[in-house]
Amino acid sequence: LDGEDRETLDRPDAPDATAWGLHGAIHRRCPHHRCALHVHATHATILAALADSRLPPVDQNAAMFFRRHVVDNGYGGLAFEAEGERCAALLADPRIKILVMGNHGVTAFGETVAEAFNALYYFERAAETYVKALWTGRPLRILPDDVAEKTAQDLDVENKASCHRFFADLKTILDREEPDYRD
Repeated sequence: LDGEDRETLDRPDAPDATAWGLHGAIHRRCPHHRCALHVHATHATILAALADSRLPPVDQNAAMFFRRHVVDNGYGGLAFEAEGERCAALLADPRIKILVMGNHGVTAFGETVAEAFNALYYFERAAETYVKALWTGRPLRILPDDVAEKTAQDLDVENKASCHRFFADLKTILDREEPDYRD
């Protein structure tokens, strides 16, 4: 879809107005985020519901998002155009892979669908680990900033190379087990 073409909303196959509001604003304001995937995944949404929705680097998966996710604490209702513009303003840094939308869900970003999906997949896994660690009520072992940043940098490089293979493998499994997904 062309984020600049408002007539898109008048077409018979028009996207949902909130999808247009959020994704259109992101694509207009953040050309470095070519793909945006928004979901209400269980553990990431639990994280979004916490008063402090940041994901600390408690494991390798969480370290992947160290200084690479942003939390939106200003939920203003459904993501129609004004809300989408407000959210897009949080995404100027091209290193940002995840927008934790407080009281809402998460949006993952990448230059490709494979990169955005990879971020989404690993953020949900990291959020699950963190939420379950919180359940124990025991103190968390948080990685030092320098180790978390080094891990994130290493994973930036590694994931750039491997995420396309991972995504292709998932599609191969779907082709075999659930071929209707292509319809």
